[in-house]
Amino acid sequence: ITRPEMEIGRYHWMYRSSRPHRYHHVPAVRGNVSPLGIQGCFECCIKCLGGVPYASLMATILCFSGVALFCGCGHVALTGTVSILEQHFSTTASDHALLSEVIQLMQYVIYGIASFFFLYGIILLAEGFYTTSAVKELHGEFKTTACGRCISGMFVFLTYVLGVAWLGVFGFSAVPVFMFYNIWSTCEVIKSLQTNVTVPGDQICVDIRQYGIIPWNAVPGKACGPILENICNTNEFYMSYHLFIVACAGAGATVIALIHFLMILSSNWAYLKDASKMQAYQDIKAKEEQELQDIQSRSKEQLNSYT
Repeated sequence: ITRPEMEIGRYHWMYRSSRPHRYHHVPAVRGNVSPLGIQGCFECCIKCLGGVPYASLMATILCFSGVALFCGCGHVALTGTVSILEQHFSTTASDHALLSEVIQLMQYVIYGIASFFFLYGIILLAEGFYTTSAVKELHGEFKTTACGRCISGMFVFLTYVLGVAWLGVFGFSAVPVFMFYNIWSTCEVIKSLQTNVTVPGDQICVDIRQYGIIPWNAVPGKACGPILENICNTNEFYMSYHLFIVACAGAGATVIALIHFLMILSSNWAYLKDASKMQAYQDIKAKEEQELQDIQSRSKEQLNSYT
């Protein structure tokens, strides 16, 4: 008996349950995945949907909606306000010339706000996609750079400043709502007093000059009784009042969207910071393992040369 035959016999004696290898038929893979492991359309769609920053997407939609409502409704409401002032409260053009210039300037500012927030929302959404990819590949081949972390921090600061500014815009947009509500409530009082003959409605007036939007020498400057009631029944007053309410609601929605963006950006910046620390740890660990392998290989070489 030769030595190879002895080794084979000892192998079968130690592993009695061993059997010759049998090849089984592998059924063909059906569906969207090929036998080579190539993903189909469904798996690619699921993977793409998994990388969508849904929180940033919702905040972007809310921000676009709020800015659109504020800019569109505010622009039309300001135009209607000028028309009401020219027809009923300030018949001389020189009295409300300054107010007309301010309103025209505000309309141009509205154009700039709409353009800026359209671009800024897209940039924040793109930053959300970038950070989501970084978080998904935290333990993979993704490399976060110091420039990317600085850009995320800059967005956090800029969004905070814009949020504070929009709080002021939201408060400012509530002022015309308050003024129009006072006029509307006065008209309702006049209507309710028409049945009471002892109290004449001509004594109930609204003086726009007390709000400071037109000078005190403006003529007539105020409206009383039936004239005020007719003003409240005009289409300009009705549209301007409700459009100012919608514009104020749009400003509030924009504030909520910016607060949402601020929370998302702060969380993403923290994730990127942790990713950079994990990346540095993995680099140090890989370097130590490489040094350990080099030491072991040199030790084996020295041992072999000694033997």
